[in-house]
Amino acid sequence: MLMLESLFDRINNILYILPAVLIAVIFHELAHGLVSYLLGDPTPKETNRLTLNPLRHLDPIGTICLVLFRFGWARPVRVDPRYYQNPRLGMVYVALAGPFVNFIIAFFTGFVQVLLWRFFSLPSWLNIILSYIIIINAGLGLFNLIPIPPLDGSKIIGALIPEKYYGDYLRYEGFGVIILFIILASGILDAFLNNIVSSFVQLVYNSFSWLL
Repeated sequence: MLMLESLFDRINNILYILPAVLIAVIFHELAHGLVSYLLGDPTPKETNRLTLNPLRHLDPIGTICLVLFRFGWARPVRVDPRYYQNPRLGMVYVALAGPFVNFIIAFFTGFVQVLLWRFFSLPSWLNIILSYIIIINAGLGLFNLIPIPPLDGSKIIGALIPEKYYGDYLRYEGFGVIILFIILASGILDAFLNNIVSSFVQLVYNSFSWLL
């Protein structure tokens, strides 16, 4: 009986997390594609990544990591920096767009949640979902700033390093996924990331504490 209750709790928890995961992933990748498109690159539109369809954005392993660990990644949007007026600077803008949108969503959700606490009787299920939207968006945004491929932080580092080292950097990009899996499996970053995410979530709530 206890095992069945535990299984039910886990399934119930996943049902609360999934809406947050979908919102975080869809808008994260849409932001990458939209910024690249606005910089003159038709690739995101041609590959149908300027869409709210989650199936175009979800990475199976990255989504599982988001559900289980509260941080993960989506399927990268294919972009072509050759269309940018300044390719290296353009890649910085594109890479930062995803995490930036996640942080905006987290703060906006925090504002809505605090507002509902202040003026309405907030149902527990909605309170849990809103909390997860903040946590998952914070986790996705912060995790993706780590400078390991295929995460966004690696694109920023790649765009900022001196030109003479860029070729060497690209040659080692392929090992990024392996390094990332080793780090995730080892739990090296768990405490560090959880502390950062918790601090960010607290910052969100503190920003709107004046409403209470």
